[in-house]
Amino acid sequence: MGPVELLHMSVFSQSFSPCGRFLAAGNNYGEIAVFSLSAALSPDASEGSQKPILNFTAHDGPVFTLLSTDTHLLSAGNGEISAWSWAELIKKSTKAAWTRKPSYETSLEIPEINAMIINPKDNSLIVGGGDNNIHIMDMETGIFKSVLKGHTDYIHCLCFKEREGEILSGGEDGAVRIWDSRTNRPVHCIEVFRYEECARPQFGKWISCLATDSDWMLCGGGPSLSLWHLRSMSPTSVFPLPGCQREAVFHQDLIMSVGEGPYVSHCLHGGTVKAQIPCTPSSLNTLALNLKNTEHRVMTVGGSSHQIDVFTNFSYRAFSLSF
Repeated sequence: MGPVELLHMSVFSQSFSPCGRFLAAGNNYGEIAVFSLSAALSPDASEGSQKPILNFTAHDGPVFTLLSTDTHLLSAGNGEISAWSWAELIKKSTKAAWTRKPSYETSLEIPEINAMIINPKDNSLIVGGGDNNIHIMDMETGIFKSVLKGHTDYIHCLCFKEREGEILSGGEDGAVRIWDSRTNRPVHCIEVFRYEECARPQFGKWISCLATDSDWMLCGGGPSLSLWHLRSMSPTSVFPLPGCQREAVFHQDLIMSVGEGPYVSHCLHGGTVKAQIPCTPSSLNTLALNLKNTEHRVMTVGGSSHQIDVFTNFSYRAFSLSF
């Protein structure tokens, strides 16, 4: 890859291996890079330890979403999902275990896939993207068994509420839709932009990030990042972050968020922005926490750069991995 491609690289997605020792990242060129966290974090790490052990082209079009199961890395490009065995990737073998396409109504356009999550209750893969629909695939058979229709524009983000078995989806139409995964029926629809305290018409109404923690939900995008109580279906805190947020997570007593701007924001549930931690990329798309093992406990963030920042202590950047 030449200097021009590196200059225009964006990292869109990340996923840690099931053992927590490796990180996969996907970029706008359809490439996936696999990094060894154990090598990069070791006391005798060299500059080479911050480069990928493997870098390969997985898809035509950007890799907007990556997800790990107990055994495989799942990646999505334009209209297709591929699975790669982690055991094989670690041996530097890049043959896909399988590739599947949701059944789209039109064959003319190939909708991008923006989000994938697993429903652990029935081992199904939930997929959302450019055709405005949620597609559900049985992981055992690889068959797409249902389609959830309701969004009127494309879906950006998904999350799963395990206790209730509910799927949450956020889209370009400004709605957060809540679905019952057992019946595939809609349960609620929250149009976040209609709430004055959240609305930012100058940015738009789309929802680009979603996260849940028991009865709480985080969402944001065009509207301000806000914390909602899902029983009362009302926003309890709105965070005064200037740009549009692209990923937000609950972590212990903090909310961590990334989006426009070269920093990770640490927010308190009450609505205060406690800290903004500087990062290398000027704008961020993805934040991931590796909590699988204490030895490689890190936060990694990626965005408009070929570099992925690694935080061993969440208050400052330790070093950067690089595509």
